Amino acid sequence: MANPLTMKSWSPYVVGAGIGVLSWFAFATADKHLAITLQYEHIGALLEKAVVPKVEETNRYYTVRAQQGLSPRIGWYMMLLVGVFCGGLLSSWLSGDRSNINVPSLWRWRFGDSTAKRFAFAFLGGAVMVFGARLAGGCTSGHGISGDLQLAASSWVFMPLAFIVAIATAFLMFGKDGSHHV
Repeated sequence: MANPLTMKSWSPYVVGAGIGVLSWFAFATADKHLAITLQYEHIGALLEKAVVPKVEETNRYYTVRAQQGLSPRIGWYMMLLVGVFCGGLLSSWLSGDRSNINVPSLWRWRFGDSTAKRFAFAFLGGAVMVFGARLAGGCTSGHGISGDLQLAASSWVFMPLAFIVAIATAFLMFGKDGSHHV
């Protein structure tokens, strides 16, 4: 039997069940749900406080967040973000599935071979996703995992819409024939 830590891909059913168990474990042991994107907001706020220490006195954001019990801090959710990053890095290292390709063939076919352009659009896409997740009140982990498990109506609306928008965006960017160029 192959070592699961060195496999390049796992069964989506096993991974789905594992994430479900992880979510239950997080609820049972820490009374926390799985969520990531709020931490990007917290990182920005903590950086702002480091540069401008008295910003809390003049910025309403900090007052409102404190009233909501969401003061920016390094805590459970920040460590979840760090764990996801480190886990992904470790997984790619152990499986040998880390690619040195900066510009994938599909991107090259559609937009050219500029590495700077590819990285700029990847960063912009990530920023738009984080903004959208904050606007939606959660990301795919917050809504798609924890929210769906709790049968939250907002999550059951969010996830199908997220898939529809992702598919539409892929067709807009790469067209119907994009799959032939991978």
